[in-house]
Amino acid sequence: MKELTEFIRDVPDFPKEGIVFKDITPLLRDIGAYRRAMQKLEELAQPLNADLILAIESRGFLFGGALALNMGKGMIVARKPGKLPYHTDSVSYDLEYGSNTLELHTDAVQRGQRVLIVDDLLATGGTAAACGELVRRQGGEVAGYAFVVELAFLDGRKKLIPDPVASILVY
Repeated sequence: MKELTEFIRDVPDFPKEGIVFKDITPLLRDIGAYRRAMQKLEELAQPLNADLILAIESRGFLFGGALALNMGKGMIVARKPGKLPYHTDSVSYDLEYGSNTLELHTDAVQRGQRVLIVDDLLATGGTAAACGELVRRQGGEVAGYAFVVELAFLDGRKKLIPDPVASILVY
């Protein structure tokens, strides 16, 4: 059986020159690889005792939704501005190649709920840290962060500590 790393494709100069994008679509295309990735993600997530899974737009939806279903947890979503239909709270943050804003419904997290934040990739940590800020604003606790791929050389994990950070593949 192939290692999961064989299903992550490097795409040079995307989305801009100098960036080597880690493409997870080959992993999604192969049901065996996708299933193994989800099993590993669930193994990492179980000890964190989350009440909810927060999936980050857009590739985080592909893993967060399946993880929430597999674990029997509710799922909430962090989306780009203007995509959520109800009242929202927003936070802006820096990316490795620009800046962005994410929103969360104002009633997404109940006070004291433990929320696991899930995305496909951890780079500089700005996106995940922004979601953690949104969870805390609503009175929730960050149970931890879970990623399929982590680019360790960008030190994104530092922005998320002291909360637990788990990644399946680390580059």
